[in-house]
Amino acid sequence: MKIKTSTLVNETNGELAFKLFSFSDDSNFDHIQRHNYYSIILILKGELQLQIELEKYTISNKTVICISPYQPYSLKPVKNVSGIVLNFHSDFFCTYKHQNEIETEGVLFHNIFGAPFFNLSNEETLLNIITQMELEIAHNKMGQHESLVSYLKIFLISIVRIKKSDTNSSKITSKENSKPQILQSLIYSIEANYKEKHTPKDYSEILNISSSVLSKLVKEYFNKTLTKLIVQRIVVEAKRELYLTSKSVKEVAFLLGYEDEYYFSRFFKKQVGVSPNVYRKTVGFAKEES
Repeated sequence: MKIKTSTLVNETNGELAFKLFSFSDDSNFDHIQRHNYYSIILILKGELQLQIELEKYTISNKTVICISPYQPYSLKPVKNVSGIVLNFHSDFFCTYKHQNEIETEGVLFHNIFGAPFFNLSNEETLLNIITQMELEIAHNKMGQHESLVSYLKIFLISIVRIKKSDTNSSKITSKENSKPQILQSLIYSIEANYKEKHTPKDYSEILNISSSVLSKLVKEYFNKTLTKLIVQRIVVEAKRELYLTSKSVKEVAFLLGYEDEYYFSRFFKKQVGVSPNVYRKTVGFAKEES
């Protein structure tokens, strides 16, 4: 399916608000991408290499890739790739505010415990919604924003349903063997302690397992280091606080167990690519309070 590029710009700041386009080569992804908006990429045909942060994957046709703001990624086609990209900024649609309705955060976006892609089933439903969004932008009639947000909600709900029904998803499931059980315990432990405990040693002590064994299991099942897993959970919460609240950077740092706000700012910039203040300025600010 080939669609016309459709773009909406935020008239207040000139930033991209919403965009749809199709692709059939790597001209849109021939270098590392890092944007201040969400991206959903539907791979309809072909095979490609996906690099997201430091992890690399081979992706085949009928796949959905979900990218969070400022998450670095690149796509390198291997064989006859074509697909569709949907981009939207937080100012256009706030995923956090609609979390109870749609549950995108932690499932589609900022899902540190799972791969950022999954099998695409029921693609006709998604393509029909995309067609409606494309027509809505082309017609530019009254109530366009409200109509597009409604279509986007339906689109996101449909993708969440696809993700949750994907039996081949890399999500850790309960099995009667020690490895997944240990990793499930690790997930619970990180969720409960990431604001105070920041090192692999902390979690190996909680779980009463050697750091080397735990790190090996994490690498095997999550395709990343234990340190990276912990760091990503801290960064997800930092992004949430910066986006939703008016807390100062110092307050956010202290909340996450960092007494030195300047050290925290350097840590955040190393992981995200921009400082906490730039992230807040370009992605959103105090949305929970507005």
